[in-house]
Amino acid sequence: MCSIDLRSDTVTLPTQAMREAMACAAVGDDVYGDDPTVNELEATAAAMLGKEAALFVSSGTMGNQLGIMSQTQRGDEVIVGRDSHIFVHEVGAAAVLAGVTLNPVPLPRGSVDAALLEAAIRSNDIHEPPTRLLCIENALAHGRLVPEATMREVYAMAQRRGLAVHLDGARIFNAAIALGLHVQALTQHCDTLSCCLSKGLCAPVGAIFAGSATVVARARKYRKMLGGGMRQCGILAAAGLLALKDMPARLAQDHAHAHALAERLQALPELALDRASVEINMVFCRIDKPVAWQQALPALLLEQGIKINGAEGGEFRFVTHNDVSMADIEKFVAALKLALQA
Repeated sequence: MCSIDLRSDTVTLPTQAMREAMACAAVGDDVYGDDPTVNELEATAAAMLGKEAALFVSSGTMGNQLGIMSQTQRGDEVIVGRDSHIFVHEVGAAAVLAGVTLNPVPLPRGSVDAALLEAAIRSNDIHEPPTRLLCIENALAHGRLVPEATMREVYAMAQRRGLAVHLDGARIFNAAIALGLHVQALTQHCDTLSCCLSKGLCAPVGAIFAGSATVVARARKYRKMLGGGMRQCGILAAAGLLALKDMPARLAQDHAHAHALAERLQALPELALDRASVEINMVFCRIDKPVAWQQALPALLLEQGIKINGAEGGEFRFVTHNDVSMADIEKFVAALKLALQA
């Protein structure tokens, strides 16, 4: 049965053009720096993101950890949002790999607050670790957008306080499209960033780490330490090039599909969702059904060829992407209506 997969935009399949580009990609040994396709991808990414240099890495998590490793020393403290991907979903990597502690700041859901972040900066007291780095997201883990003005305010504060800023830009192109901005309007307000190629941009593997030439050179050595020297990875970079060149413009369609899905779900009396929170390709909702019913829902829908994740913190998340059509959305809503009657 052909499945509809609403679990995440990480499940996107490479386009036919990507598959063809991968099949005939020129390759070399990237650790030696002579893979021409990787070199082209890195130069293209740096130019698009407005940074001096870029590095092709295996995942957004690796990109985030390189941002921390290359801008801190062991014993430093890094400020993050309490709900951020770095704090919640990266397996405590910052402590293991960089030897730093994370200071998770509770932020209002769906927002970033420069004053709250500044209040978390440590003093020079001998008992306290030095604050060295501030990590922010856009789009946020909950799918909300950070306005350009807020990013500017946070970056100005960090510069004034002597902190570097790393941006977890896993979906930075989604954020830029939704805000109606060129991506550089957002990326100018950080020192380094990680950007996923394998989510809405549809590449099968990979992310970009970008920043100054000095920091990227340091990150390249750490990438090798982590086992990220992938040799003839121009085969993967070929798909990444098409992801950057061809796919950002179509993200608006994913956002429109998410709004359409939210509209249909809001009409179901058992569901509660905030339409204003749907800003990119994610729809979060709560379902007024017993816990046992909620736990059974993914398996029930899977019988009809529909994949969803279970609820997390009482919320279901549905993610639209290149492989989800309006017909798929209608089929999902119809299946969910039937399940609600059970």
